[in-house]
Amino acid sequence: MSTKHFSPLQDLTAFSQKYGLAFVMVASYFGSGSVFIASQAGVMHGYTLLWAVVGAAFLGFIAQDMSARLGIHGESLMVFTREKLGRPLATTIAVFLSIGCIAWTLGLVAAVGAGISFLLGGAVAWQPIAVLTTFAAIGVGLLHYDTVENVMIGMMFSLMVIYVIVALPSGADPSSVATGFVPGTDTLGALAMAAGLLGTTALWPNFFLESILVHTKGWTSESDLSKARTDLAIGYAVGGITTIVILIAAAALLRPMGFTELESFITPGEAMVEVLGTWAMVLFIGGVIAAAFNSIIPIMWTPAYIIPQAAGYTVQKGDRLFNVLFAALTGIGIFSPLVSWWLDLSVVDMVILFPMYNGIFALPVAATLLLWAVNDREMMGEYCNTSALNAVNALLVILAVILAALSIQDFIELITGGGF
Repeated sequence: MSTKHFSPLQDLTAFSQKYGLAFVMVASYFGSGSVFIASQAGVMHGYTLLWAVVGAAFLGFIAQDMSARLGIHGESLMVFTREKLGRPLATTIAVFLSIGCIAWTLGLVAAVGAGISFLLGGAVAWQPIAVLTTFAAIGVGLLHYDTVENVMIGMMFSLMVIYVIVALPSGADPSSVATGFVPGTDTLGALAMAAGLLGTTALWPNFFLESILVHTKGWTSESDLSKARTDLAIGYAVGGITTIVILIAAAALLRPMGFTELESFITPGEAMVEVLGTWAMVLFIGGVIAAAFNSIIPIMWTPAYIIPQAAGYTVQKGDRLFNVLFAALTGIGIFSPLVSWWLDLSVVDMVILFPMYNGIFALPVAATLLLWAVNDREMMGEYCNTSALNAVNALLVILAVILAALSIQDFIELITGGGF
């Protein structure tokens, strides 16, 4: 009796043939913004916001599930928006939302540049590296979908392992950690950061992408929904665990050392050197670089899909229109150094504030559209939302609106006042 042995590459290929789409979604949200918002949350508020990480991952999962059902049983979210609101208004919404994607990219290429600059000992400034990163992201984003998906799967599992290794020797007190998974009175003083965690986890571009990309996996009928849900559960578990361990590491290591905020891009890595050694810093910064670069591609796929769809064009990845839009809009990333200088924002300011911008301005719009779409009888027929799913989706919309209303003033003060 013979036993078949598979190489890791074969195992990855087999996994990605069945699953994998969720890892594109999770790679989209888990960028340098997630790393630094989680670190900042741990430094500023200890374990207080662990509940927000879990809640955001759960809401993200539910939203993606609805987006998957929309794509399987109806149309993509932006096609629905165009059909209901007409081309001019749908196009306006698509362009407005795409501004958030570009803002994300400006922060992400800066994060990659700063990380590589640090690992090079400052021999090269982050600004030229950010420009080169922009061109690299364009090149990778234009590759075949299956290739990009395999990269995302491998990188997300690797990032989870990296940050678990860093967090394990942090000395976090288990009972103190446990209290952070329950909202308390301290939560009221951390709403802006909670908005950032929600905005970087329940990522609005994914509401559109999932409904578009389900067909690339061959998920086209009700019988395929269980595969989509299993895929989402695996992906969001990996992303959620990774975010949690980063927050715990920051709260356990940096907060006791007297840090009250992230003073620079490399603060978490520098602090970890003192406690854990150089290896922790290299892993931390290397993980930030990989996470930031991963995020650029799916985030910038979104405008390349939704702007043509809003205008009434059918577009597929690899089409000339898609490629031109993706390259042109991603290319705006070369202006990241100018934006940093003009707004007087550090790299860490950009990677925290630009996802926060999306959580405040774009998430309520996208979440409202998704709630409308999955309840549209004409579109969904018998597959409309149940009352339970409506309650959860309504919670996402209400939470997004409330957090936006409560945190918009803080955000404006931070963005106009030179950051944190």
